[in-house]
Amino acid sequence: MYILGLAAFYHDSAAALLHNGQIVAAAQEERFTRKKHDASFPANAIRFCLDEAGVQIEELSAVAFYDKPFIKFERLLETYYAFAPAGLKSFTAAMPVWIKEKLMLKKMILDGLAEIEDFDKDKIRLLFPEHHLSHAASAFYPSPFDEAAILTIDGVGEWATASICHGQDSKISILKELRFPHSLGLLYSAFTYYLGFKVNSGEYKLMGLAPYGNADSERTARYIEIIKTHLVDIKDDGSIWLDQDYFDYATGLKMTSDEKWSGLFGMTRRSPEAELLPEHCDLAVAIQKITEEIVLKMAAEARKITGSKRICLAGGVALNCVANGKLLLKGIFDEIWIQPAAGDAGGALGAAYCAYHTYFNNARTATEKADMMKGSYLGPEYSDIEIQKTAKKYKAVYTHYADSNELFEKTAGILADGNVVGWFQGRMEFGPRALGNRSILADARNSEMQKKLNLKIKFREGFRPFAPSVQAEESQKYFKLATDSPYMLLVAPVKDSIRKPLPPNYHSLTLKEMLYHIRSEIPSVTHIDYSARVQTVHKETNPRYWALIDKFKERTGYALLVNTSFNVRGEPIVCTPEDAYKCFMRTEMDYLVLGNNIFEKKHQAAWAEERDWREEYQLD
Repeated sequence: MYILGLAAFYHDSAAALLHNGQIVAAAQEERFTRKKHDASFPANAIRFCLDEAGVQIEELSAVAFYDKPFIKFERLLETYYAFAPAGLKSFTAAMPVWIKEKLMLKKMILDGLAEIEDFDKDKIRLLFPEHHLSHAASAFYPSPFDEAAILTIDGVGEWATASICHGQDSKISILKELRFPHSLGLLYSAFTYYLGFKVNSGEYKLMGLAPYGNADSERTARYIEIIKTHLVDIKDDGSIWLDQDYFDYATGLKMTSDEKWSGLFGMTRRSPEAELLPEHCDLAVAIQKITEEIVLKMAAEARKITGSKRICLAGGVALNCVANGKLLLKGIFDEIWIQPAAGDAGGALGAAYCAYHTYFNNARTATEKADMMKGSYLGPEYSDIEIQKTAKKYKAVYTHYADSNELFEKTAGILADGNVVGWFQGRMEFGPRALGNRSILADARNSEMQKKLNLKIKFREGFRPFAPSVQAEESQKYFKLATDSPYMLLVAPVKDSIRKPLPPNYHSLTLKEMLYHIRSEIPSVTHIDYSARVQTVHKETNPRYWALIDKFKERTGYALLVNTSFNVRGEPIVCTPEDAYKCFMRTEMDYLVLGNNIFEKKHQAAWAEERDWREEYQLD
């Protein structure tokens, strides 16, 4: 039985394919089209999934879409009615699109599939599970647990903005929902917008900015009080009520009522790319702390009403790895599992699981050990022949290593010498994180590496932190983390034994002065508050990446590397060898490793493009 899951038409379109309940393939459309957060019908992702399985559309038992468009349309109509006459401009802009396109979703899906290949439309079964059920399914079914609480939190699906479910064997029961317009995801996005970042893209920047704020300052305390007094009422069970007088997302064209927010916080909305001031940082830490408080209360309620000692997380807010780390430390649950593609892209996988287990009533057997995500290495991979074709196209110079062990030794030496390496191996990752197959790597001990990576490789804001990839069995030498974190979704403190002291006036320093103060023996992955977003690398799921880190450990004594996604700012993570070579040549990366081939920058022909890539990719 083959089931295709789809997410599309809002942001982060994706496709996922199951065969008898096992994941065959999954990928986001943006990786193929090179348009970040591409919302279009995922034709390229679907083609890849079908090709990977060697099946045709007519062989599919069902195609499942990750939400119910008619319920979402109902929510829009009821919201506009409730707030009338406000929102007329937004209403007149949204309705033609809905009436012409999104209400015709069944036809749009069938037409999109027909452009891929011919098939008998009468033989295709289309299914539409609800949005948060898709998230819940993506969290529970591939987890190693046979029973668990499930917490999903995002902006909004149809009506739900968060849900508590209970998963048992092959059944998921929805126990409690928070409904629009009251939404933790939209609250966090409102602050993302107000601090000058892009909604549905810049939330992780807000999370990364928060540690630069002084959590103990009077200003931060005042911001927290203002937020709780005027914007959000937090209930004991984690449910929230947002005062819509201060927000514009329900019926308007932006997130906040800017004039009212300016009156509350005593500052105007920050312009994108403007200088980040201490008050911006303090506002970021204020909303991060409130978010953590709400997540912890929701989790406690999930424990209370399910009685479970385990929890699975999904939805965009589940990508807030700082909140995830606080949940782990709180000890509400004995075990936590987070879907690596927790956002809308993962809804495609959840929709397919809903069809398999709920619609077709197929049984499920949990492993109780490893999860079913295969390390999230579910995308396309490319042969040496395809790599050689790229090299020929660009007259690239490279050295081939027939012995992988020799390749790992050579690359480890290159990294230990202070070089930046583009690392392209095996199957592409599914989800927003590069996990060692489409990664840019460097030496975490190098105090200059964060600055170099941000400004000369990624071309992004200098304040943004980088994550460590550490051998799973070595992680507790560096981090206070008593569990695995294979998907880079848990933040943990750096161990006291490798920290360096902070100056007494630390929080009075400028952002740049704080950023470049050496805080540990691994400064390039130690964030401003001694935290790190950890990826534990497991020999079972990624033997090549583990072996590279092992060679680096033999050479340096350190079993970890800096790992950031293989792309520049505004660009999706690279998918093909050609994407990787272009990114390598556009930046100040020193080396590129494609499969068993090493490309050194100084040996490549001068790079020239007709169009500047900065025009091709919009700033995120």
